[in-house]
Amino acid sequence: MLPSSESPEEQDQQAAAARRYREAAAERKEIEKQLAAGVRYPDTPERIASRANRLLERGGVPPTAAVDSVHAEALDVPETLERVIGLTKDLQPWSFLPRGARAAATVARISILRGGLERPQGTGFLVSPRLLLTNHHVLPDAATARRCFLEFNAQVTIDNAPDAAIRFALDPDTFFAADSHLDYALVAVTPAADGSLAGERFGWNRLSIQQGKLVQNEPVNVIGHPMGRLKEIALRDNALVQRLDDFLHYRTDTEPGNSGSPVYNDQWEVVALHHMGVPNTDAQGRILRKDGQLWRRGIDSDDTVDYVSNEGARISSVLKHLAALPLDPGRRALLAEMGPESGLRQDAVAGPVETPVAPVAPAVPAAAAATAATAAPAVPVAPAVAPSPAPVSAPAPQEAATAPAAGGVRGLKGAPNALWGAGQRHLVFLHGRSQQGKDPELLRRGWTGGLNHGLTRAGLRTVDPEHVWFPFYGDRIVEVIGQHEALPASYADAPAAAALEAFAARSAEGTYEQLVMEAAVLAGMPPNGQDAAENIGSALIGSLQGALSWLSAKTDVDALAIATIFRDVDAYLGDPRVRKEVLDRVLEEIPHEGELVLVTHSLGTVVGMDLVANRLLPGMKVTLLVTAGSPLGMNAVTSRLAPPGTNRPGTVTEWVNAWCPTDAVAIGCPLERVWGKLTEEHAVVNASDRAHSIEEYLAHPEVAQAIDRFLTKPAA
Repeated sequence: MLPSSESPEEQDQQAAAARRYREAAAERKEIEKQLAAGVRYPDTPERIASRANRLLERGGVPPTAAVDSVHAEALDVPETLERVIGLTKDLQPWSFLPRGARAAATVARISILRGGLERPQGTGFLVSPRLLLTNHHVLPDAATARRCFLEFNAQVTIDNAPDAAIRFALDPDTFFAADSHLDYALVAVTPAADGSLAGERFGWNRLSIQQGKLVQNEPVNVIGHPMGRLKEIALRDNALVQRLDDFLHYRTDTEPGNSGSPVYNDQWEVVALHHMGVPNTDAQGRILRKDGQLWRRGIDSDDTVDYVSNEGARISSVLKHLAALPLDPGRRALLAEMGPESGLRQDAVAGPVETPVAPVAPAVPAAAAATAATAAPAVPVAPAVAPSPAPVSAPAPQEAATAPAAGGVRGLKGAPNALWGAGQRHLVFLHGRSQQGKDPELLRRGWTGGLNHGLTRAGLRTVDPEHVWFPFYGDRIVEVIGQHEALPASYADAPAAAALEAFAARSAEGTYEQLVMEAAVLAGMPPNGQDAAENIGSALIGSLQGALSWLSAKTDVDALAIATIFRDVDAYLGDPRVRKEVLDRVLEEIPHEGELVLVTHSLGTVVGMDLVANRLLPGMKVTLLVTAGSPLGMNAVTSRLAPPGTNRPGTVTEWVNAWCPTDAVAIGCPLERVWGKLTEEHAVVNASDRAHSIEEYLAHPEVAQAIDRFLTKPAA
């Protein structure tokens, strides 16, 4: 949107973007430090590998002798993978230009009729034969969209003469959805007078929810209508600066009017929806001018603002949000036209969400209605717009498996699902540590929300939380461990050191120390780990403290969290009373017959292994065991199982493990090198600040797909 029409919402979004930029300063400085040291792509090895593999699989690397030499090398060597990405940065095939022209054809100028005049409003681009994506602040509601129109070919020709623009109207009554947090609006485009669709004439961008489209310091390209001018492309001096959970920060020349532009990688895949420049601000969040003085709204022009970056919503986050919307079959069919990689297949019907979307009128094109004939029943849509939620339904509260008694709140039963083994197969979530005092219903919905992210990305039907069993031992384990014992006041400035000392002192036979030390060694701590830790900036002393410091620095997980996680594992394995109380509680709150798909996390993977090895009743069978963020690869854990060792329980038919290399609890992974062949084992990339999060693990399509496969397979 242009400065003259800046809205309060856009001001709020700009303030939020500036705040995100400030809060990410420490990580950005580390990235800049790596770049200054000569690191070409300061990203994780997993993201670099994913990017290189995507380039090779999709022919994104120019066919040169240099590439032939790369193919002859082992593709698991980091230097080789970086060279693959470097080739695409330094060399482009001839097709780069015509493919860029093809992408540019999908981009349109959005104008609005105001006061009898046509005024530029922003930019949008086609993402299906009949849907256009732009910013929410460009099209804040359906009423605004009705007053707007599109101009394709608003550009100059190859001879720099003005091209003949072609107009299309918007049709928000057929489809309109928007979100203010991600700042997107998706709207239908009215067919031309001859019935042809805009996407059939100009093409459309195939959006992908998959990873591997970009790594940090790779170029990005923006196509739009800055200041309402004819179409322009920003190609030079551009790069991804930083990746946040829902947004990308990048260095590319843009101006007001670029709002709603597609942000492409060099293979012309959309990686983000551009929404605004990020202004430099002072400590109070006030916008600064280029001369360092405060910017005065209404007095100073926009070109005096000191913009430090550009920001766009990650396209994968937009697709996840769309997948969670409660849409009727006709609108779901329109989303399905975006293609299989969007994760928006028509049969992947999402459940209701807590936060409704913008109102959508009932009119649906005939073709879409015909396509929707076999879809699920419509879900009502409420008239509101709110920040992006996780795709988690809000069912009526379930009755507890048993009435609350000793040990606090109890777990939740799952309703039978006829699609799962004719109702004889059950999905069970088994949580880990630090769940005391929490609401099991909210936890169940959180786990289900993560799983539904992954199912949606895999193009599969989502799960209703009410069908999930959620045994809850969080309060009980706190009672028997005595977790709330106070730490010495003298350690107030170093709570991790205090916790570590206290936990080690209470551990039987030094088993807690064994856990921490083994984890640090598996994480690559050198023999003189104490000395190595001192270089990380830690004030801790002693070998155990040095190991904890090493783990925290290696995985970027808080040292106190690591210390407490291993304390709970040690207490469970070392104290027969704790073990019995936890297993008794879990066994009380899971189905006692039929097949179980048992999804476990953290300490829950250890509890789950004990459960399947020793405590299953005769009528119970584990069709699938899923372990995520598990310490089952550590000898200090497996040697204390019952029975000890790494003999896979005969009660488990299939076993899938997921682990993140930066998860301090999963340091002993992969598990196959300890337990032997598993059905599947996936190394995944979780968000840097959520490496141990179960929602992150379940959101990966390969993990969710495995769960779905065993849930829905025909009954024996």
